[in-house]
Amino acid sequence: MAEISLYQRLNKKGFTPKKVAEVGVYYPDTSQVYEYILNGTSTILVEADPDIAEIIRNYFSDRTNLILYENALYDYEGEIELVRSGASSFVSDLESSPAKINDNITMDDLNQVKVKSLTFDKIDEGDIDLIAIDIEGCEWYVLKYMKSRPTVISIETHGGLYKNPFSENIKNWMNENDYILWYKTQSDSVFVKRDKIKIDLLDRVKLIIRNIFLNLNKIKKRITRKIKGL
Repeated sequence: MAEISLYQRLNKKGFTPKKVAEVGVYYPDTSQVYEYILNGTSTILVEADPDIAEIIRNYFSDRTNLILYENALYDYEGEIELVRSGASSFVSDLESSPAKINDNITMDDLNQVKVKSLTFDKIDEGDIDLIAIDIEGCEWYVLKYMKSRPTVISIETHGGLYKNPFSENIKNWMNENDYILWYKTQSDSVFVKRDKIKIDLLDRVKLIIRNIFLNLNKIKKRITRKIKGL
């Protein structure tokens, strides 16, 4: 069964953002804010891979409600090395990323490209209502420099055997800024402002069930690896 989109879930909650952002887009039609872009919502997109950024730019060339930044968001401004691994491309400096943990990918296996990096405060004007962050282990660097306090934050935190290397930083930041976990997908955790989105009993039950399935999947993968001697 296909995952219910963030857009669909928020429509059911009666929430309509005025400005959205996505960091780590990959292909245009896989964007988590795709429907908002088509609806004319003010949008910021950030994509580090220059080839993918060109595809995004061409795809949305007729959209005046969108700004695209062709940068990696990191802990400093300068230049970093991006290891190309499709939707799981990652910064070479990271010790942990989904591609490394789940697929045993090494930098020697893939093409690498130098890209310019920015800190998120350089592009965040403090008025983002919804943000989706999926940059393969660097998500914390977006939160660290974020001026906005969006009502909704979707962030990659897990997946298979992978656990975000900055999980504790992310958890502490959410607690300090009054966010609560709404739901999880196979790879993302979606947090909302406590006073903006109502979390009901059904949401809580679904989250418990999702956590059970995620843990069972992790156990299964560990057993499979052990059997294969990986």
